[in-house]
Amino acid sequence: METGSVSEYLKFFVALLAIINPVGTIPIFINLTANQDTTTRNKNGSLASMSMGIILLVVLFSGEAILRFFGISVGSFRVGGGILILLMAISMLNAKMSNVKQTKEEEIDSAERDSVGVVPLATPLLAGPGAISTVILYAQRYTSVAHYLYLLGGIVLLAGLTALLFRLAPTIARILGKTGINIVTRLMGLIMAAMGVEFIAHGLKQLFPILGG
Repeated sequence: METGSVSEYLKFFVALLAIINPVGTIPIFINLTANQDTTTRNKNGSLASMSMGIILLVVLFSGEAILRFFGISVGSFRVGGGILILLMAISMLNAKMSNVKQTKEEEIDSAERDSVGVVPLATPLLAGPGAISTVILYAQRYTSVAHYLYLLGGIVLLAGLTALLFRLAPTIARILGKTGINIVTRLMGLIMAAMGVEFIAHGLKQLFPILGG
């Protein structure tokens, strides 16, 4: 069975962690659940994490069919996904929320919701375009069952980690403060920027083989 190396799957997990950035999402989560009691807040956090996992798992197993349906080559999708991730990374390097994840209008609308677990937390804040693109691109690398199981394990692990961080959100926010969370966001943005450039480079090599020498 053809699968990637351990470092490749570790890289997938780190890349997805950087894009989803659950620590950077904590202030938004706290604001959205400010008027809720602890039980309701924890319920929304768990629902958001579980929904994010389900969305990414659906994309993992249907990504290839989606690309075929729209007639998009993997090379083109790599370039497009890389540009998208790079734009998000630039916003994160400035410690800002990218409009790719949530526009100002969506932020105002979400503030009026009581149940925020699925929308806007699970999507588009967590399982947004960047995370979806990353899952599809990594899924395309190999076709073995083991490869998909490793990616599945990474997604489930990340969903569990996100649920834990949301449960500890008030404590984390108090310890890190705004400055600490901004530092984490900038570090995640730096990882994302490097990953976006890598996706673009690989995509261009697929589209224009002459670039690969």
